[in-house]
Amino acid sequence: MNKEIISKIISALIDQPVLGSIFIADFAVLAFHKPPFLFSVVMLAGLGALCMYYGQKLALFNLSQAEQTEKAD
Repeated sequence: MNKEIISKIISALIDQPVLGSIFIADFAVLAFHKPPFLFSVVMLAGLGALCMYYGQKLALFNLSQAEQTEKAD
């Protein structure tokens, strides 16, 4: 990974310490423990929501919009 991307991720986690700590704790519990099924489903949903939030906030890959082409006759 690029150092620029890593520093961007770390600064995003530091800027919002509550969300960052929830993300790290949630990932650690799901990765290293075996919680009950319903609890793990709720935690997985929370982890997915946090991933989507950070993905939108960071926008690591700047995608340009496709150029408009002329209509075919």
